[in-house]
Amino acid sequence: MTDAARVLRTLVERGETLAVAESLSGGLVAAELTSVAGASACFKGSVTAYATHLKRDVLGVDGSLLARRGAVDAEVARQMAAGVRRVLDADWGIATTGVAVPQEQDGRPVGTVYVAVSGPLDVEKVSELRLNGGRAEIRRESVRSVLELLAGELGGNARAQDTEHYGGI
Repeated sequence: MTDAARVLRTLVERGETLAVAESLSGGLVAAELTSVAGASACFKGSVTAYATHLKRDVLGVDGSLLARRGAVDAEVARQMAAGVRRVLDADWGIATTGVAVPQEQDGRPVGTVYVAVSGPLDVEKVSELRLNGGRAEIRRESVRSVLELLAGELGGNARAQDTEHYGGI
C-alpha cells in the first residue's frame, strides 16, 4: 500500500478531511493522492500556489514575511498548510515549498525544501529537507516527505502495515 493510500485510509477511518498547498511540487502531491481509488471520501482539493503572490493572496501567507524571507522558508510552509486548511475547510492541511533547480532562490540552495502539516488541536509541524538529485528527484522526494510527515502526525494507524491490497482506500 502506498503512503498516499495509508494516509487516506486513516483519514477516512477518523472521519477527517485533507487539503494540499503546493509550490515546488506543482500538483504532484494532489496527483499522488487522487491516484488512489476512493480519495474523494476525504481529499477536499489543492491549491498550487507556484507564484509567490498567490501564497499571499489565496493562502493568506503574511506578505511581509514573504518580502523579508522569500517563499522558501519554514514559516511560509507552515502558513501555507494552515491557509489551505482554512480556505478549503479541511481538518488537515499539508504544504510544500522549496528549490528544485536550476539555481538558488531566496538565498536558499537547490534542494532546500520545507514540508508542513497543520491539523486539529493546534497541530503544526514543519520539516526542513536538504535533497540531492535533479528536479524530478527533488520533487518526488518532497511528495514522499510531506505524506510521511502527515502520517507521523496522524499516528500509528497511517503507518500500519496492511495485508489487504484492494488498490483503493
